[in-house]
Amino acid sequence: MVDERPIYEIPVVDGEAPSFDEILRTQGVDSGSDAAAPTRGERFRSRRELAAEREAQATFGVPLDGANTPGGPTALNMPASAPTEPPAVSVAPPMSATEPATTPYPVSRAGTPSYGLVSAPVETRNFTLDEALREVVRLGASDLHLTADAPPMLRINGGLQPIEGARPWSVPTITRELRQILNERQSALFNDTLELDFAHPLDESSRFRVNYYQQRGLIGAAFRLIPTEIKSLRDLGVPESVERFSTLPRGLVLVTGPTGSGKSTTLAGLIDLVNKQRADHIVTVEDPIEFMHRNQKSIVNQREVGEDTHSFANALKHVLRQDPDVILIGEMRDLETISVALTAAETGHLVFATLHTQDAAQTIDRVIDVFPPHQQGQVRTQLAATLQGVVCQTLVPRASGKGRAVATEVLVMTPALSNLIREGKTHQILSSMQAGKDLGMHTMDQHLAQLVNAGTITVKDAEKKAHDQAGFRSLLYGAPSPTEDKARALQASGPSFGDSYSERRR
Repeated sequence: MVDERPIYEIPVVDGEAPSFDEILRTQGVDSGSDAAAPTRGERFRSRRELAAEREAQATFGVPLDGANTPGGPTALNMPASAPTEPPAVSVAPPMSATEPATTPYPVSRAGTPSYGLVSAPVETRNFTLDEALREVVRLGASDLHLTADAPPMLRINGGLQPIEGARPWSVPTITRELRQILNERQSALFNDTLELDFAHPLDESSRFRVNYYQQRGLIGAAFRLIPTEIKSLRDLGVPESVERFSTLPRGLVLVTGPTGSGKSTTLAGLIDLVNKQRADHIVTVEDPIEFMHRNQKSIVNQREVGEDTHSFANALKHVLRQDPDVILIGEMRDLETISVALTAAETGHLVFATLHTQDAAQTIDRVIDVFPPHQQGQVRTQLAATLQGVVCQTLVPRASGKGRAVATEVLVMTPALSNLIREGKTHQILSSMQAGKDLGMHTMDQHLAQLVNAGTITVKDAEKKAHDQAGFRSLLYGAPSPTEDKARALQASGPSFGDSYSERRR
């Protein structure tokens, strides 16, 4: 088979190829003449054409007229007196079927040419659980995820990535590493329920909140790093209006948001403020205990579900007999827990608790909807009388790429809002919050727009967290949104409840 790849037919002298004009002169053609024109158009010549020309030369003794060659014009029309021998040229030898056209560059493992720069393979090894947890601390990760047949994975700035140089954990490895830190009670509980929550200290300066679970018949785990230092709300970026909740004598304050949004960190900041400023008895019920509070002005008793009490509901049944002033409920998970929390707030205690809700109106609806229909009217009345504030929060990547910023929605209870809750008009809460800026209230979209304008976060990341895309863009570019128009109308009219919020409308 004839190789048809085009090649240059160039004479080589002393290892150096001449110019194109020099090639023409060796064939007796002036580079500026008309005869040179077709030659310039034939700089690339196929092997089939060269073979046809050589065969014609051997048969007829003169170059063949280009019009009669199988591949079209292949040679110059030479004068009749031209010698029968063609000019000396150097022709590339035929290539074998196995010979590569070029020497390939080294190729990296990713399949792309490395152009001679072949990276050394990364050495991998088996990481122990202790080593993986220390990588979490060293790299400033928030979480460690462990599952069979995958390397230990870190969550850094909201994204997952494997520990560099770590081999995937085999089934025997993950079983051994995770089982070895359990005591007998924890091991028996996990075998029975296939779920387990507990706290694990790495050393004196690092603690983790741990969840064990089973997937596809194998054990898996998620470790959340708990900061040992309780940061102030201002350092966390939480609005100043939230700090005022720590001065309340009684009532219910809810801190809400999705998993991993920093609810526990905000609650720890609030409890720390109470601990520093008030001589109270603080009782916490948590699963597990995350932040360790030392007695300061207050005394703090922290109870862990599974270690110090059997359940949230069981602990809260007896907490009112322990003479508490402030109660922290790690999570309101069921009707019984919510009912006790409302009763405690109603009987003169300050209660802090969390829910997994996205905004203030949804939070109020969630509390009410837990109860059966025939009790919801009573619960609305209780909630309207006891709820003092709602803080909804989420974490957004910083524009700098380093860490995440907290974005919040804050509701501060007023008589007007209490009336909306009592009458079941929670859909009007958003407009009331937008009109209550002077009281420290704001919506999530308002705070996101503020963070964008300050350069803290990007528009793209803010839009992912915004509750109302059109309203958020209006806040960014200064045009009033429909909800803002409603808020202004509400602020300018409506009944007076005898409070500063209502009086400002007169």
